[in-house]
This record gives sequence, structure tokens and C-alpha cells, in this order.
Amino acid sequence: MTELPSVLVGDAPLSPADVVAVARHGAPVSISPAALDRVAETRRVIDGLAIDPNPHYGVSTGFGALATTFIAPDRRLQLQASLIRSHAAGTGAEVEREVVRGLQLLRLQTLTSGRTGVRPVVVETYAALLNAGITPIVREYGSLGCSGDLAPLAHIALATMGEGDVRDASDALVPASEALAAAGIQPLTLVEKEGLALINGTDGMLGMLVLALHDLETLLLTADMAAAMSVESQLGTDAVFAADLMSLRPQAGQAVSAAHLRSFLGDSPIVHSHKGPEDGRVQDAYSLRCSPQVHGTARDTMGYASTIADRELASVIDNPVITVDGRIESNGNFHGAPVAAVLDFLAISVADVASISERRTDRALDPARSHGLPPFLADEVGVDSGLMIAQYAAAGIVSELKRLAVPASVDSIPSSAMQEDHVSMGWAAARKLRRAIDGLGRVLAIEILTGARALDLRAPLQAGPATGAVRDLVRTVAAGPGPDRFLSPDMEAVTALVQSGAVARIAKEHAND
Repeated sequence: MTELPSVLVGDAPLSPADVVAVARHGAPVSISPAALDRVAETRRVIDGLAIDPNPHYGVSTGFGALATTFIAPDRRLQLQASLIRSHAAGTGAEVEREVVRGLQLLRLQTLTSGRTGVRPVVVETYAALLNAGITPIVREYGSLGCSGDLAPLAHIALATMGEGDVRDASDALVPASEALAAAGIQPLTLVEKEGLALINGTDGMLGMLVLALHDLETLLLTADMAAAMSVESQLGTDAVFAADLMSLRPQAGQAVSAAHLRSFLGDSPIVHSHKGPEDGRVQDAYSLRCSPQVHGTARDTMGYASTIADRELASVIDNPVITVDGRIESNGNFHGAPVAAVLDFLAISVADVASISERRTDRALDPARSHGLPPFLADEVGVDSGLMIAQYAAAGIVSELKRLAVPASVDSIPSSAMQEDHVSMGWAAARKLRRAIDGLGRVLAIEILTGARALDLRAPLQAGPATGAVRDLVRTVAAGPGPDRFLSPDMEAVTALVQSGAVARIAKEHAND
């Protein structure tokens, strides 16, 4: 297996590709020497404030609603440890490894900024955990997205102290102390300011946003291919996707999707078989004709979400923060509103793309609307049910995606004795988006499975080069038309092709971008 190149942290903002490489693929990280110098320089500011008799939030005071309580120097080590232990209050199922690694990486990036006040050893320990494949256990519930992802980040910090449980590089569940010892990593003893610096950030919701955008880029290209298979197999027209028609409404995402559909359908013998005056249909149904408009809207939503993600990747999120001129200042940059809003926005687009996909699938199975295909694409109608229940599965997923599209970011439940009286719920928005993206992949897989069978049933007419290549790919994991068979394995196998990017890779080869 080829070793992934190391991702350098601390010289420039991480790119989305960097986040995916470390979080999903286990790429190692290295720390810029200049970043370690910045960290050490800023730490000297904190050391000076620690001996100041005047209170400074996070250095010599309590936290949240207890911010006015002065903490004597001999109690401050306990203060930092207590902060992490009390805030590591997640509950529920374990969060996915890639999400936790994203948390670790993005907090590491903020620590290397030199604006948080931690010691260099803290930065080095976070990097060491990532490189050793040590993944702290983070739980599903606990974050309100303000002050950042407190509970999830506290679970990360707890592991660096040698407490709590982790997954080691082999994915075994072990105590953090054992994993650190096996990797030769010394547990941290946190000092002034470090506890807060480790938990005040939008890193969880941001990491999930970056991963979601990566996955959606693949799925939207797949959606264009699925739509092309449906248009082609249902004897639809590609004339409505013409570039001059798209230019009348200069929406960028719509133009991209329409161009893909033209590429995928332009050389199709099936499409050409019914072009001309002998085709009496005036226009196709919306789910076929308006595919670029719906898919394109999702693309434009992704564009805005990517802008927010890039800005957040270039941000330093901490409270209080050490300014360039050495002041320690409270702020509200930890509030997750910008990220939460686009996470919700994406969930709406995901539901819409899945919804139009399911409608295209349903048309293919209805002999009143499929233009000559057998009911449910069944082999022996009446004896066989064909893909009838596959459409049920798609409909069930779409129904759930509509529920998941209800925004989390408009909700707020005050916390910390009304000190934190407006929260973003960004973590919840990210969690539901991950589930929605999984559902979209499954709905598209059902459409592709349906489209592949419908194309086969159009024989002797032949599919176009692009759609035919996808149909041939599907045939490597799922048989073509014939008597009913156990359908779930075929659906799961095609879903794997969709989620792995295999369908999108074929689409990319045939797209005239």
C-alpha cells in the first residue's frame, strides 16, 4: 500500500483535500517549525498573565457562568483537568473515526496559529496522536455548536491526558493510557489557558462539512448520470438541455448539469431513434426535463457552502484569544452559525436531488408513463414484481431526507445558567447531513439499477457510450432482466459502486467539462 504524503500544519490554512486525506485516509501530519516558534512566543504571554493578580478569563478564572470566580495559582492545574473531565460529557453511539480525526486535525491547526496560548508540547501531542492512529471515543450527543463543539473536543483533550477510551490503529477499544504508552506518547498535564484552548472551536461541524462537500461532489455528478439513464431509457429528449436554452437563465450550476446531460446523451442511439417530427410528444415530465435545474441548484448551494468552509479553515477559533499585539480578549468567534446554516442548506438540496431521482425511478416502473417498458420492469408480469419494492425503498429514504432537511440551526436551547443563551446546533446539523448524504447515495443507486434494467429492455436499441458504460459496470455486480431474484444484495452492491465513486469516474470520463 502506497504511503500517503504528510500534510504540513501551521504554514498555511489547511485545504479541504488536506482534511479529507488526514481524516478519511489516515495521512500523517507534520508541524511547521515556524508554527512551533509562534506557539512558544505566545505561551510566554500567558505565563506573564498567570502571575498577574488581576483575573484573566481562562487563565485565572472559572469558565462560562463561573467566569467571575478567581482561581488561586495552586488550584489551576486542577481547574484545567476538571474543565476537560466535566466537559467530556458526550452520550450515545460512537462517532465515526473520520469525523474524530477531522476534529483532531482542525483543532491542531488552530493550536498552531499561535493565538491560543498553549505550549508547544500540546501541539506536538495532538500531532502524535494523529500519526499513531489513536482516535478518542467521541459520542453522538453533547455539542450545541456553541461555544463550539465543546463536548466532542473535550473527549479529544481527555485522551491526550491519558484518560478515557480510544480506538488504536488496529481499531481496538483500549484505555487512552495504554494506547499512549504503546505509542511512546507522554500524557499531558494541562496548565493555564490550555483547557479552554482545546475545546473552543467549530472543528467538529467544520470537519463534517468538508467531508460532506467532498462526497456531494461525487454524488451530484452521479445524479447527472442517473438522470441521463432515465431520460434515455424512458425515450425522453435531450433537446431541452441545449446550451442556448441554458444561457437564457445564467445559473452556473444548472449550466454544468445540463452540459453533463448533453455529453452523456449526445451519442445515444436510443435518443436518436425517436428524434424528429415523428415524435409526437411536446415535452417530458418535470422530473426528466428539469433535472439540470434541480441538480444545478444543489451545485450552487455547494459553491456557497465551500466558500464558508474555506473561510472557516482559514480561521482561528478560540475564546479568549491572544491577539498579535499580546492582548488576551474574549470574543464570539466560536459561534457555529455560519457553518450550521450551510449544513442545513445542503441538507435541503440533498433532499431535493433525492426526491427528483425517486420520481424518475417511479416513472420507469409505471407502464402508463414509461413509453413501452413492462410494468415494474418485471420479466413475467404478474408472476414477477420486478423493481416494485426497490421504489418503495427509495420513497422511504426520500421521506426521511425531507425530515432531515428541517433546519437544526433555527433551534436554540439556552445553557450554562443563561450565559450561553443562543446556540447554533451546528453539530446536529452536521450529523443529520451525514445521514442524508448516505440516503442520497442509496436513492441514486436505485435509479441507476432501474435505468440499467430499462436500457437492457430497450434492445435491440443500444445505449449511448456513457450510459452504456455505467450499465456495464452495474452488470458486474447485478444481473440484468430476468425472473425475480433476491433484490437487496443487488441494491447494496450498486450503492457501493455509487458511494465509492465508481459511477462518477465513468461520468467524468464522458463529461465535456
